[in-house]
Amino acid sequence: MLAYLWIAMGGALGSVSRYWFSGVIGRQFGETFPWGTLLVNVSGSFAIGFLAAFAEPGGRRFIGPTGRQFFMYGLCGGYTTFSSFSLQTLELARDGDWFKAGANAAGSVLLCVVAVWLGYAVGASFNNGKGN
Repeated sequence: MLAYLWIAMGGALGSVSRYWFSGVIGRQFGETFPWGTLLVNVSGSFAIGFLAAFAEPGGRRFIGPTGRQFFMYGLCGGYTTFSSFSLQTLELARDGDWFKAGANAAGSVLLCVVAVWLGYAVGASFNNGKGN
């Protein structure tokens, strides 16, 4: 039961962080393209990749199951926004802006996969000196 509490606390912090960061980006770059959601997903993918490697069992910096639950499932899970991404992409498509809908979908998938790989490599270098 305690695991659910840690995940819930991390999720609450992640959700508030997502709302804040996405708003900052939206105000900076405008709302005609979902830049905030895209950047949240990319940074969240980097963070979860980093944490997966950094906190890996058997590594020098293993943070334990409670830390993994709080940070990876809670914080990163609450922070990333693929449900928002999906809705915004659908809205772009329904508005007939197929280029932006496609760019958002392709950009999100490509950049998030690259970000999770980079995060994992950086985390692995901190954890055990080798990044894959």
